[in-house]
Amino acid sequence: MTVSRIVRVAVLAALMATPASGQAFDASAGEQARAQAAAERDRERADRDRERSAREVDRERRDYERALDALEDAEWTQALARFQAVAEQAGARADGAIYWKAYALDRLGRQADALTAIADLARRFPKSRWIGDARALEVQVRARVGQPVVVDASGDDEIKLLALNALQNSAPEQALPLLRQVLQGTQSLKLKERALFVLAQSDSPEARRLMSEIARQGNPDLQRKAIDYLGVHGSSENRALLAEVYGAADDDVKRRVLRAYMVAGDRARVLAAATGESNAALRSEAVRQLGVMGAHDELWQLYGKERDAEVKRDILQAMFVGGDAPRLIQLAKTETDPALRRTAVRNLGLMRASATGSALVEIYTSNAPSEVKAAVVQGLFVQNNAEALVGLARKETDPARKKDLVQKLSVMKSKAAVDYMLELLGK
Repeated sequence: MTVSRIVRVAVLAALMATPASGQAFDASAGEQARAQAAAERDRERADRDRERSAREVDRERRDYERALDALEDAEWTQALARFQAVAEQAGARADGAIYWKAYALDRLGRQADALTAIADLARRFPKSRWIGDARALEVQVRARVGQPVVVDASGDDEIKLLALNALQNSAPEQALPLLRQVLQGTQSLKLKERALFVLAQSDSPEARRLMSEIARQGNPDLQRKAIDYLGVHGSSENRALLAEVYGAADDDVKRRVLRAYMVAGDRARVLAAATGESNAALRSEAVRQLGVMGAHDELWQLYGKERDAEVKRDILQAMFVGGDAPRLIQLAKTETDPALRRTAVRNLGLMRASATGSALVEIYTSNAPSEVKAAVVQGLFVQNNAEALVGLARKETDPARKKDLVQKLSVMKSKAAVDYMLELLGK
């Protein structure tokens, strides 16, 4: 079957024709191709497993944050249902969900159920950082038993928020005792977050000590928020405090600190983590933050030193996020690892055609492996770069590759693609 006949069949039969049978394969080449295909499937399976795990973590985080939103809006019934759902997921935030479930139950006037939830938290998570808050809540709940129940204290919180703002502007040193009382009490999350916001702006030694306590070992919700505020108010003192927190934190908190570094513009500390962290997942997180910061030179240096393939893939993604087309083009041409080279090519395809289209064509027309050529075709297709695909199709002599090019062009709404289809049918 001639090339022309294959292309004509591809166009007229919805481009679904199978390759002609009887093609001879070299036995050793076939074995090598099958081994490469099996290795690629293994990598894809591992990627799917990682993505599934990441999706589960993201789902728990989203569900938890939605529950917090309901809590802050004093939607106690809705908050209770959402925190119950998070607790049933039995993930990393289950203990916090049980605490806030007890809090919502108390606000709903269900003190007996609130005490049961607090006992459940102590039984299931005896070392949780929520235990101190739970004990304070238990004292409050027990004090309510047999007394009229105040369901909505949002008005009180609004008054306290106004008072905190006033103290912040007029007498910040007088706010510290109140801030400590709020942060260590059973007030609403909204009020505690406002207290942290005020605290992060203070330069007093006492304020820094209190902020350090919360950022190091406060309950996880307040700890995360404290770290965020230290990043937002990114003074040199706050960045130094973040470094202290990072040095003594678990991996989840370290990720939060790395994001706070990015917000604070602390490129040096992010680079130090990307270079010196023994945990590959944390190096990858640091790399992602460098991408957001547009740290092109740093990422390029890291790529040359990094040995973990997954981290290198994240560096390629960070280069894409940072818009570093020249470095991606260089790696797409020179990288010896086939999977990483394909990643570089795919990322080029996600960038503007004006910046990377000619480079992709150059890679295709070079002595690139077939899987790299396929990635180039896919990249040009994603760019809707019909002109480049038509140019490649006109020169392609391999029937299978030409059919792939024609298949892509057949579904593109482009004058260049339509004209080429008419040209093929007219032959």
